[in-house]
Amino acid sequence: MRALVTGAGGFVGGHLVAHLADAGDEVTTTDPSHGGADVTDADAVAAEVADAAPEVIYHLAGWANVGTSWDHPAQVFRVNAEGTLNVLAAARAAGVARVVAVSSADVYGKAPPEEMPLTEESPLRPTSPYAASKVAADYLGLQAWLGHGLEVMRVRAFNHLGPGQSDGFMASALASRIARAERDGGEVLPIGDLTARRDHTDVRDVVRAYRLLATDGAPGEAYNVCSGHDVAVQDVADALLAMARTDLRFEVDEALLRPVDLPVLKGSHAKLTAATGWEPAISLEETLADLLDDWRTRLADGA
Repeated sequence: MRALVTGAGGFVGGHLVAHLADAGDEVTTTDPSHGGADVTDADAVAAEVADAAPEVIYHLAGWANVGTSWDHPAQVFRVNAEGTLNVLAAARAAGVARVVAVSSADVYGKAPPEEMPLTEESPLRPTSPYAASKVAADYLGLQAWLGHGLEVMRVRAFNHLGPGQSDGFMASALASRIARAERDGGEVLPIGDLTARRDHTDVRDVVRAYRLLATDGAPGEAYNVCSGHDVAVQDVADALLAMARTDLRFEVDEALLRPVDLPVLKGSHAKLTAATGWEPAISLEETLADLLDDWRTRLADGA
């Protein structure tokens, strides 16, 4: 299968490209950091898609950091919504058969605990500029299917983590602080809200789901990619601390608290499993151990 991956230089993109190659796919990548088109440049995107002539596009490119979206709402919307519009238009023009458009579980917003686990039918209540941009991108995918017949699978990915993730995300940030403290010394590490609960999936399981949706997903449908279990930040922090090679403790830093945070986010992957047979295979403990070891390696290499 000929595939084009946007945002291939990112955390998930790197894992997806490796997974597709292992599956025997012919993969073309694009990312501005590697000289590829910026998704907000419609003409450049159209040229890249036409040149690659893929059978499927995995659209991962976009603004990924929820916290920083509060400071740059217009830019976030342009990258995530207008960028998705450009990719979908380019796909139609080039005759691409399918698009896996990756959105986020943040579209569900601040849902009450009694609504958990969230399904694809749950209301969308975006609370951050990032989430609002992802709602727009999600519905652009639906419109492309309903209005143009472009086979778009809309992915609502919950929290994912694993080796290679930047320290702009909770678990990876904690792992990086532990690894730095092991190297440089110190015993008190800053942390944000310990009470928030999140549904975590290993990135290597996530990219398996993406390829399965490219082959077996139903056009126009939305699919949650998640573990189906919610875990408190406190529990993630405790698990990482237990793996530390020196005595450490976390201390809440108010500067790390977001203007609005979601108390709990847990999804159901029943629809994805029914369509593709996918199930998460890597435990959270294994993921955290791999993530911490990855940060130790990166820091030893001078990161």
